[in-house]
Amino acid sequence: MNGLPGFDAYAPDQIAERVETAGVTKARLPALQTIMLGTLAGAFIGLGALNFVVVTSDTQLSFGVARALGGIAFSLGLVLVVVAGAELFTGNNLLVMAWADRRISSPELLRNWLLVYLANAIGAIGLALLVYLSHHPDMNRHAVAEAYVRIAAVKTALPFVQAFCRGVLCNLLVCLAVWIALAGHSVTDKIIAVVFPVSAFVAAGFEHSIANMYLIPLAIWLKNDGIAPAGVDLATLDWSGFFGNLLPVTLGNIAGGSLLVAVVYYIIYRRPPAD
Repeated sequence: MNGLPGFDAYAPDQIAERVETAGVTKARLPALQTIMLGTLAGAFIGLGALNFVVVTSDTQLSFGVARALGGIAFSLGLVLVVVAGAELFTGNNLLVMAWADRRISSPELLRNWLLVYLANAIGAIGLALLVYLSHHPDMNRHAVAEAYVRIAAVKTALPFVQAFCRGVLCNLLVCLAVWIALAGHSVTDKIIAVVFPVSAFVAAGFEHSIANMYLIPLAIWLKNDGIAPAGVDLATLDWSGFFGNLLPVTLGNIAGGSLLVAVVYYIIYRRPPAD
């Protein structure tokens, strides 16, 4: 190792050990600390979603450019979670590694997921309410508000299987972002590690349960205020549609992060060798 930035990353087997150790710590945090950190994470992801909507509301950008720039903008959310410190449900699907290695129990795993998920919802929906009351979506002659409604209407109209599969693909990339961020030593390393996987899932239109906790409630309130973009079917944009989206996306996020990242890397690096 020459000690230069970018040349002293942890090896994959070392990352696996760090993920497990972090999982034990996270699973045993006091409830109040877990809830406060989870609330921060929900708000952080909401800020990333806000950044994404502002960028993609510019109708003069081409489709590809808007998606790419919007994805980079959304990366703000996970950068804040990873660097500033917070508890994010989708990233915490990696706790399955520590569970598989019997370093945490099933009740500890489920306790963490439940507390963090509910706290993320408080942070994300709370931010959505604050943004709504601030009249931020009125920017650019309500173009930002129309973008929120347009995006959320597409999400709530997704069939169950499609929403589930998009949730799987989303958290595959989110957990890989967290995984490779743990390879770095510096803040710069972690930011670079996060941006590419996160911007890829956003650009591809995959589904993140916590981001949707911000986007869809805000869009519902805006719709109720009379925001109705031309040519957009708003029939599913209501609270029933919100929960109808959240269920398959959450299940897909769990499958993508727990099975396709945590379990796969556990088998590769942490599973005891057969006798």
